[in-house]
Amino acid sequence: MSPWLKSLLGAFAGASLLLSACGGGEDTQTKCPTSGTSLSYQNFGQSFMSVYCTRCHNSALSGSERHGAPGDLNFNTMEGIHAEAKEIDKQSGASATVTNESMPPDGEKPSVEDRRKLSEWLACGAP
Repeated sequence: MSPWLKSLLGAFAGASLLLSACGGGEDTQTKCPTSGTSLSYQNFGQSFMSVYCTRCHNSALSGSERHGAPGDLNFNTMEGIHAEAKEIDKQSGASATVTNESMPPDGEKPSVEDRRKLSEWLACGAP
């Protein structure tokens, strides 16, 4: 195989990986329970983001430390989480009928139950 063709195939594979990691998942259609949620940033969101998200989506990281995460998607602040809540749900959330598993792309992954809690927490405004 020619070096040019190898390079082209490598670029295509890399682009496909990025698109699948950052591509659109499904809206879980999760609604905040009418009684509200017991989930808060303190008892759920902070640890979820710390374990699964901020190893890449963190404003303190740059370049290759972000492992391909866009520089403007940072989940180490409430502002960053609120700004991208719908997209976080589409990439990592779950409901009774949808389980989005594109994030995190590697490393430790949340259980389906934790993904459902994430969707509920986000649907309730990530309090």
